[in-house]
Amino acid sequence: MRTLRPLRLLLPVVVLVAALGLFLGVGFMAFTASTGGFSGGTPGYGACDPSVRAPVGPLAGSRAGTRIGDLSDEQRRNAATIIGVARDMGAPPRAWLIALATAMQESTLRNINYGDRDSLGLFQQRPSQGWGSPAQVTDPVYATRIFIERLLEVPAWEAMPVTVAAQTVQRSAFPDAYAKWEGLAAELVQELADVADPTGCGRTAVLPEGVAGAAIAFALGEVGKPYVWGATGPNTYDCSGLMLRAFQAAGINLPRVSRQQFYAGGHVPISQAQPGDLLFYATDPSDPSTIHHVTMYLGDDQMVEAPYTGEQVRVRPVPWNFKELVPLATRPGTTPNTA
Repeated sequence: MRTLRPLRLLLPVVVLVAALGLFLGVGFMAFTASTGGFSGGTPGYGACDPSVRAPVGPLAGSRAGTRIGDLSDEQRRNAATIIGVARDMGAPPRAWLIALATAMQESTLRNINYGDRDSLGLFQQRPSQGWGSPAQVTDPVYATRIFIERLLEVPAWEAMPVTVAAQTVQRSAFPDAYAKWEGLAAELVQELADVADPTGCGRTAVLPEGVAGAAIAFALGEVGKPYVWGATGPNTYDCSGLMLRAFQAAGINLPRVSRQQFYAGGHVPISQAQPGDLLFYATDPSDPSTIHHVTMYLGDDQMVEAPYTGEQVRVRPVPWNFKELVPLATRPGTTPNTA
């Protein structure tokens, strides 16, 4: 029995180690699931899977409701400084966008001399955490430079959604907060630096003048007509049948069903949707093969759709926070990209 005593003493230790290992393993899997497991890339939509789910309109700011026209001269100057410093460092436009979204969340693009604990400046960087002296972190040029330096040191940062990349650098108490500023940041990069594709999703051509308007006019002219599955007009429609006829009226031929229509043009993040772009619902928004509904974006948070049996063609607000809304819109008739 004495020979078994050491084993009995070791048993609690073995159980504790096993439990700790199980806890860490489950925690790692949960982290991987929530972040997409950034091991050199992201699943589904990759770097063009922005975490913005609720923009306020096409190139019109952020989920927080701030538009570029709402910014003060001071905010625009600080945005221009961030872009200029990042560009001079050789960082790509996506890094500028991440920096702008971060500064908007941390300070609303104002170089403030106060903050939580010892946080200061555009990025609310803390001298006690090794960001620099108070004088340095309240210098917009220095603050931008050190933010970009640390961002570029993050492995595979280019493949991360904006909010994940920003949080990796900042380690904020509110890790998801940066996402709501991506639309505004993209608009700032486009307007202040004349960059057509700040998200890095691949430039999508602009439709010829009048095409989107003609498609929208047709769809709105069908409002009130009943939904019938498989119908393509002229008296009844299903969702993709309405899109098919609307763009046919504008001189663009679309495939018949919504899953095929998703590939009928270039993709843009929904934060950059323009009137005439197609929005999609999918059982799994990361898997286009599960798309089951298509609508047309009208601008000003509105869309037109043929929804389901028993309902009529209608105009309604876009449900930006709906869990089945696919994060990429399709611009029919433009060159498909790799987004």
